[in-house]
Amino acid sequence: MYDVVLLTLGSERDAPGGACGSGGCCGAAPQDGAGPTDNAKDGAGPTDSAKDRAGATDSATADACATGGATADVCAPADGATADGRCDTPRVPVLACAEALTARGARVETVTARSDAEIDEVLTRFDGPPRPDGLTWPDPDSKTRLVVASASDAQLRAVVRRLVRRYAPPPSRRPDDLPGNRTVPDLPPIGVLPLDPARSTTHRDLAAQLGLPRDPAAVAAAVLDGRPRRLDLLRNDGGSVTLDGALLGAADDSGRPLHWRGRVEVDDAVLSNGDDPLLACAIGNAGGYARLDDVALLGDPDPTDGLVEVAVAVPVVTRSALGRKRVRLEVRRARGRAVAVLPREGKVPFLDDGAEGELSRKRSWWTEPGAWAVWAS
Repeated sequence: MYDVVLLTLGSERDAPGGACGSGGCCGAAPQDGAGPTDNAKDGAGPTDSAKDRAGATDSATADACATGGATADVCAPADGATADGRCDTPRVPVLACAEALTARGARVETVTARSDAEIDEVLTRFDGPPRPDGLTWPDPDSKTRLVVASASDAQLRAVVRRLVRRYAPPPSRRPDDLPGNRTVPDLPPIGVLPLDPARSTTHRDLAAQLGLPRDPAAVAAAVLDGRPRRLDLLRNDGGSVTLDGALLGAADDSGRPLHWRGRVEVDDAVLSNGDDPLLACAIGNAGGYARLDDVALLGDPDPTDGLVEVAVAVPVVTRSALGRKRVRLEVRRARGRAVAVLPREGKVPFLDDGAEGELSRKRSWWTEPGAWAVWAS
């Protein structure tokens, strides 16, 4: 029978005495790989970012929790405050899943990781036997399975990012058995346990998009009886990864979109040369950012096709026969293996798997076909 590690992400502020409010649970920490001018927002309000327009408030809030020294993706899955004002970690789904796994004969260990180092300690259990080339590689025959209790896509991303950090070989030591279109080997499958099984918000997280089970008992069954479903992964030159997608753009305090300029390239196709005013740029591995209000940005992004879909929304001014000025929204789309965005002026707010940040320099994403996997029924 399997050993199962049920991993929950927390922060030092989960400890007794840590109070919600004043940044205790909801302050943002810098994203991994962020520099002084390309950082996640600290305490940013929802009116000055893409959050209002993406419908992703629940994902962004969870990922913005301060980590007490961890990087931005690691945060407490808080679902509100208890009567004494302390953060209340949603333990019920975790306990229910652990009980379902145990009832099936699995040996279950529940772990709360409050830093990247503690996530890494869990991931060492998935290492394969020593290789002649000295690389650390995942064990494809491991009898240990991983379940991540996730309050947001960004928390799930935190674990995948650490898997990439652990198993991606340096370019100078690239082995012959690594697929030519990848920089990482097949990462160990992850069981996803959503900490909001009822989906109290309208935003469709990655589990909903993939049709993964939300009930703890069903998650346990998928982990023990299911099959790995391999999915594409977006890596970026900022040192992180993207599972669902990213949305670049902003709105003012009244919710009106703000124009920004930037060069957007998808492989050899140029969607914007930097001269056009842009309202938004959507980068989709899956479909979480496919729509902007009533506007369809992405067509039908597929996290298994090896491609990233990109769209920019450009306001175009036209005049009627009577000379009246009209503004229509033009959506330009392209698919490819890689995308690059270069802001032309100032900082551009963005959401990436629900995590807020500001982009002030060139950022590139590229697809790694089938690099990560989830346990599916």
